[in-house]
Amino acid sequence: MYTKNGESYFIVDAHVALWDARPENQRNIHGKQFIDCFYDYHRNLSPESEVWPYEEYLYYGGERLMHDLFEVGYVDHAIFQPAHLGEFYTTGFAQTEETWALTQAHPDKLTMNHRFDPRDGEAGLDRLRLDHERFGLKGVKLYTAEWHGDSRGYKLDDPWCRKYLEECLALGIKNVHIHKGPTIRPLDRDAFDVADVDKVATDYTDLNFVVEHCGLPRLEDFCWIATQEPNVHAGLAVAIPFMHTRPRYFAQIIGELLYWLDENRIQFSSDYGLWTPKWLVETFVDFQIPEDMQGEYAPITTEQRKKILGLNAAAMYDIPVPEELQVVPAGTDAPVEATAVA
Repeated sequence: MYTKNGESYFIVDAHVALWDARPENQRNIHGKQFIDCFYDYHRNLSPESEVWPYEEYLYYGGERLMHDLFEVGYVDHAIFQPAHLGEFYTTGFAQTEETWALTQAHPDKLTMNHRFDPRDGEAGLDRLRLDHERFGLKGVKLYTAEWHGDSRGYKLDDPWCRKYLEECLALGIKNVHIHKGPTIRPLDRDAFDVADVDKVATDYTDLNFVVEHCGLPRLEDFCWIATQEPNVHAGLAVAIPFMHTRPRYFAQIIGELLYWLDENRIQFSSDYGLWTPKWLVETFVDFQIPEDMQGEYAPITTEQRKKILGLNAAAMYDIPVPEELQVVPAGTDAPVEATAVA
């Protein structure tokens, strides 16, 4: 929980990871390229005081994650969104067993999402069923640009991907998070295009599609899709650190999202360990659309901040929120509980 000027905020960090990019886990040069690209984002978009040494960034472990998120980062609950990258890392980039052990140890604080890759065919469907039975999945995280043998990406509306989405529906896995944002070396930029979100959102209205990184640099395309598809949501990972380096650019991003989607379909995330939540939460609560931009974008309200910082993701994942941290509409005394989405 974060409190400022008499207002308290329930914080859900909707996109965190626990990775191992140490040299001994790098399968090839691409493993180093990937984590080096991550580190460049981290170093270039973070305040100088928040930049980690490179060696610590390669692998930070669960103890540091718990400290950075829950002891000093104001986070009440966090959701793991893994990236496998098996072509680049021997045991995978995200550490499934370590993540699961941490989630089991702190079920009140952590939710574990997992993954699938439709190019795994029938064997992958069987694995998805087993993963759901073991982990009790509420969501999956997809990397449509991930390499797989000779393939350098897939589309959400590919026939095999549709089979997996239908299996998610059958299993009750309702939340599909997709990396649709800036490219990461050596992955291909076009494999992150947002166009395929439009097709599956139309065809699978009982699924929630959370577009991580809100489609950047294709923000306009994303907004036009999301405004007509009410089951499409925006994740602020990667976008939100621009508050520090390019505040007017972030004002444009959040202004467009609030205009097209409104505050009920936007989720805060630090993308830990790319960034740490403490400074992001503090900065977002204080952030305001510059006055000279307010003719086009409305000022951000406290109610909007509360929904974005935690209540929206809490509703999607059925995370209990104390009554005193719910939004209280103007002119009433009773809070409005976050309600579950499709």
